[in-house]
Amino acid sequence: MKIFHLLAIAALAMSFSGRPLSSNNPAPKVILAPFKDSLSEESAEMIPWANDKRLIWDDFLCEPKHGTDAVASTSTSLGISYQLSSGELNYHISCYFNKEKSWGLLRTDYILAHEQGHFDITEIFARKLNEALQNYQFNRKTFKRDISQIYQSIVDEKEEYQKMYDEQTDHSRNRKVQYDWLERIDSLLAETQPYSSYP
Repeated sequence: MKIFHLLAIAALAMSFSGRPLSSNNPAPKVILAPFKDSLSEESAEMIPWANDKRLIWDDFLCEPKHGTDAVASTSTSLGISYQLSSGELNYHISCYFNKEKSWGLLRTDYILAHEQGHFDITEIFARKLNEALQNYQFNRKTFKRDISQIYQSIVDEKEEYQKMYDEQTDHSRNRKVQYDWLERIDSLLAETQPYSSYP
């Protein structure tokens, strides 16, 4: 049994339908069942996204970078592992904050809220990935390529959204736009709630 892993890591200052199999050969089910190949609890290095856990400055363990305009940096990752076992496709999605690659120079509540926004955006796209995989039409011949394409598409969309967040808020300097973005992020978290229980 092989387990396949895809992982995107972002340091900040992801509708597809495959061809169905013939009716003679029924398609395996896509199962929302986790398997124990990745962390589901906080570790010394990583924090999984959780609705009841907000970042605090003590989570930012990396030494601050000097010689840059940035006053903080958040590193998040969006990953997927999957396996085909007994005719069933199982997958696990991960959304993490990396403590050891994240840092804060100016440690205010306002800057922390901006950094939390980056982590929340990664979670929104983890949910979008879960939605895309739930809607995926399994194809035994192309599923590896299909899942890779779905994943890459979601990651690319996530990266564009993270970039837009920083550009429009001017890295949190534009307070009015920053508050508007935090409301938008909260709204998207509510909108994607049906896909928040990803395996």
